[in-house]
Amino acid sequence: MELEIIGLLLYCIPALVTGAVAFLFFREHVENENRRRDFLIQKDLQKEALPMRLQAYERLSLFLERIKPSKLLLRVSPNGSNKEDYENLLIASIEQEFDHNIAQQIYVTDQCWNITSTAKNATIQMIRKATISEKVDSADKLRESILTDMIDKRSPSDAALSFIKEEVSNIW
Repeated sequence: MELEIIGLLLYCIPALVTGAVAFLFFREHVENENRRRDFLIQKDLQKEALPMRLQAYERLSLFLERIKPSKLLLRVSPNGSNKEDYENLLIASIEQEFDHNIAQQIYVTDQCWNITSTAKNATIQMIRKATISEKVDSADKLRESILTDMIDKRSPSDAALSFIKEEVSNIW
């Protein structure tokens, strides 16, 4: 009886070892296939997402160009001579542009969106600061004051555009 059990074990042990090795190889193969499939899915998603991300950067660049004070003042002319009305018109134009591009934030980094938003707010502050100046008493003087201020310094949009260019160059 003992010989039969030993004989049975001699037949079972190689079968168990072979089964364990086959199980390990099969499990490894399945894991590799899952990783490969996940990689291919991720690659396809990136292929589709990249054009959308680039388009978002393009739209934010266009937004920043449009709110640049020198271009904004050329595009939005005053309806009258009241400086407060013109201030409100300029700010409304900036806010409208921003609202039109608000969905782009899901395609760009948080830092990029924050810098774009900061550039918008800084431009609005620049307009408000120029409006409260005692030298400015009309819409035309407001335009002149803002443009004069921009001669000496960089617009907030320029700094944000530089950041966007840097970020896009890092995508590739």
